Formats: sequence, C-alpha cells, structure tokens
Amino acid sequence: MNRWIDRCCTGIEALIAAALAVMVVLVFGNVVLRYGFNSGITVSEEVSRWLFIWMTFLGAVVALKEHGHLGVDMVVQKLPPLGKKICLAVGHVVMLYIVWLLFQGSVAQARINWDVTAPVTGASMAIVYASGVVFSVLAGFILVLDLLRLLTGRIAESDLVMVQESEEAVQLQQILGSQGADQGSVQGARK
Repeated sequence: MNRWIDRCCTGIEALIAAALAVMVVLVFGNVVLRYGFNSGITVSEEVSRWLFIWMTFLGAVVALKEHGHLGVDMVVQKLPPLGKKICLAVGHVVMLYIVWLLFQGSVAQARINWDVTAPVTGASMAIVYASGVVFSVLAGFILVLDLLRLLTGRIAESDLVMVQESEEAVQLQQILGSQGADQGSVQGARK
C-alpha cells in the first residue's frame, strides 16, 4: 500500500511540475507579448490562476503524506508514548472532520458553479472547486491510513510526533543524522 501511495505522490509531484512549467510559459509569454508586441495570451491569467489553485491543493496532499506541514510539537514531545498516541489520534480525528467539512463545501460550491462559465475560457467554474474535492478525498484517505497504522500498532514511537517545529529544525536533524551515519561508517571501517 505504501508503494502505491508513494507512486501516486510521485505522479502528483510530476503534475505540479508540469503545471508550474505551463504557468511560467503562459505568464512569461504574456509579458513578452504584451510589452514587446502589444498583444497577449488572453487565457493566460485565468489558466495560471486555476493552475496555482490546483498546485496548492495537490502540494498539500504530498506534504500531508510526507508529514511536512509545520506545527508546534513542544508539548507533545514531552509526553509519554501513550500521551503521544492519544494526541495523534485526536489530531487525526479533528483533521478528518475538517477534511469532511472541506469536502462538503467544495462539492456544494462545485454544484452551484457548474453552470457558471469563466469569462475568458468559457469553462465551468466548478474546475476551481473540484480541487477542494480532490484534496479532501486524497487527504482523508491518507489520514485514515495513518490512523489505522496508529490503532493497529504499526507506527514507530519516533513517528508519533508527525509535525516539525520549523523547517530549520528539520534541516538540522537531517544534517546531524547524516553526520552520525558518516561517523558510524568510519568507526565501522576502523574495526
């Protein structure tokens, strides 16, 4: 199951990269055409905005899978393993509820805007709200899997704190971890 999720996230990352490339081409091309040739790409702004919305929601799915969202973990780190498990379970249940609310709101907005067309492309404005539906379904799936791993005891104690205080702390841990691995291999070679 984890391999399948990893492949899906790799595919999502490829979609994000493709969307970013299209955005760069559209915006840069529009600027060059506007200032250099007094013309432009009419759909540039609208499509770029939609791609940015989709990139944000899809990127949030990948970050959720990789536990890359920032949070405050000062209190949870000090708790015993049972306290950490309880906090993790409560946090996941609350996130599932929020994802459910987002799903309901996105579906409602997609239905309301199904017949509303965008001014330039003429496409349905439901495209914008479909990003919320896709995010909530994928995020709910990831959260349920994490919760099942917790409830079945298939989660390591080191993984009970799923957020990091800051990006700098993560980078510092990675540097210290790689230095420790390097020192361990050097000591192993000496023996």
